[in-house]
Amino acid sequence: MSKKENKTYSRRIRSSYITSIISISLVLLLLGMVGLLLINGRNIRKQVMESIGFNVILKENVKEADIYQLQKILDSREFILSTEYITKEEAALETEQMLGEDFIRFLGYNPLPPSIRVRLHQPWDNPDSVMLIEQDLMTYDSIEEVYYKKSLLYAVNENIRQITLIILGFSALLTLISVTLINNTIRLSIYSKRFIINTMQLVGATRGFIRKPFLFSSAASGFTGSLVALILLFGLVYLLQEEFEGVISLRDYDMLSILALGVILTGIVLNLISTYFAVNKYLNIKTDKLY
Repeated sequence: MSKKENKTYSRRIRSSYITSIISISLVLLLLGMVGLLLINGRNIRKQVMESIGFNVILKENVKEADIYQLQKILDSREFILSTEYITKEEAALETEQMLGEDFIRFLGYNPLPPSIRVRLHQPWDNPDSVMLIEQDLMTYDSIEEVYYKKSLLYAVNENIRQITLIILGFSALLTLISVTLINNTIRLSIYSKRFIINTMQLVGATRGFIRKPFLFSSAASGFTGSLVALILLFGLVYLLQEEFEGVISLRDYDMLSILALGVILTGIVLNLISTYFAVNKYLNIKTDKLY
């Protein structure tokens, strides 16, 4: 082979390697976005559900000291995220702002009772749990009523369940597409080296010896591609986090670390598996079938 032919061959190999890295990076970026979608979907669900609570309506004759004592008891319960004591005056002010007029002047008195606004931790924000919590709270003598919008709670839970199923289905589809694309990229790369594999066999190289450089190169490509994908992914998140504040964030370090590790391992493992089977195909094929 002449010097010119060597340069041309080296250029083709380099170009093939770069193309493979770019393809793998884009596919892993897609997988990373799927992971990010699942992570932030969980966070959004948590925020939505924990924003829904109920009001503990207190009896008119309850002393303020007893109310604070009840609030302290509620705060100690494992299912309660937070409580807020709303006095009769604060309740009247909120209602006035909502109605846009002074209803107390019209009625001549303030009919609103004091209450404690309660928000629940996510595992207890479903209708069945709220019903059990309501029954528990009604055993306290100072509580008149536990008020919450049952229909809203059922609707929110059902809508979130449906959205979660859609996200999971969409994520599974994207994952399948990503795996297929990586597999095809690797197969095309190995196809271009099929004659090298055949030549190594003809000179007596063992299957393990032939596979080793391809697997090593594939693992390196997967690692490099995953790093490029993560740089693009986190760069995209950084640019979009101001636009989608509270939805997309770089502050959840634990989850982002797991996502990064998942993308890297996925890139390496998928590359290795695809390379193993692609090389095996040409190890088992006859020479006349290579053309």
